[in-house]
Amino acid sequence: MISDTQFNTEISLIITNAIREDVGDGDHSSLACIPKTAKGKAKLLVKDEGIIAGVAFAKQVFAYVDKTLVVTPQIEDGAKVTHGDIVFYVEGASQSILKAERLVLNAMQRMSAIATKTHFFVNLLKGTNTKILDTRKTTPGIRALEKWAVTIGGGENHRFALYDMIMLKDNHIDFAGGITKAIHKTKAYLKAQKRDLKIIVEARNLEEIEEILTTDGVYRILIDNFNYEDTRKAVSMIGDRCLTESSGGINESTIRQYADCGVNYISSGALTHSVYNMDLSLKAV
Repeated sequence: MISDTQFNTEISLIITNAIREDVGDGDHSSLACIPKTAKGKAKLLVKDEGIIAGVAFAKQVFAYVDKTLVVTPQIEDGAKVTHGDIVFYVEGASQSILKAERLVLNAMQRMSAIATKTHFFVNLLKGTNTKILDTRKTTPGIRALEKWAVTIGGGENHRFALYDMIMLKDNHIDFAGGITKAIHKTKAYLKAQKRDLKIIVEARNLEEIEEILTTDGVYRILIDNFNYEDTRKAVSMIGDRCLTESSGGINESTIRQYADCGVNYISSGALTHSVYNMDLSLKAV
């Protein structure tokens, strides 16, 4: 997984690029009618229900736009919210509040939707030992925000990107000439590059599970698109030799059954690619 330093760098880049994109050479609507010296106060109002996410990010955005802005949280990240709740107040230069408004809202609406969906899936897994994972199926450019939201909702992050973990999927295996060759080549590459990266290998059937188990050094086996019966067989075959992960079209109707098969993890791209933004507004007080 990426370090805290790398993650913070990603967040800083998101803020810098988003303000560049949205503000350009100036917020001329505000510059035209609001004096530079004008002070104001606004509240973040919830018009929906779910799990709030992005409060900490909003504080970073406001500080980036204007370090003199004062944010006073009323509700913290990860809390349940409902219609009418006030998440925070922000006070200071009116122009600065308006400059930051859209980025704060866009980010928090999406992050809250992801956190809410993740929390829903986490609740479906209660009573099992299975954890929910996100994937790389994220919105280009804001992956750090979306993966942050998953953790706020109680889920866990899979690899962040292509550089922090090895994941040998079907195409890697086929292009490499098979599972055993793919694993051996990968281990040789990591040794030559002096890199310590965990290896996950995808299996498409029980025969591939058997082949993966003939080679040491695999951190987790991805049991992809298996039915319940074969998933249970795969978990039994693997035992405690490495961790297990189920994936492939698993939804709210099937996730519990896959968890009951005994897998350590279930990964779902739907946590980030299939959500509806939470309705939030920033209103002058």
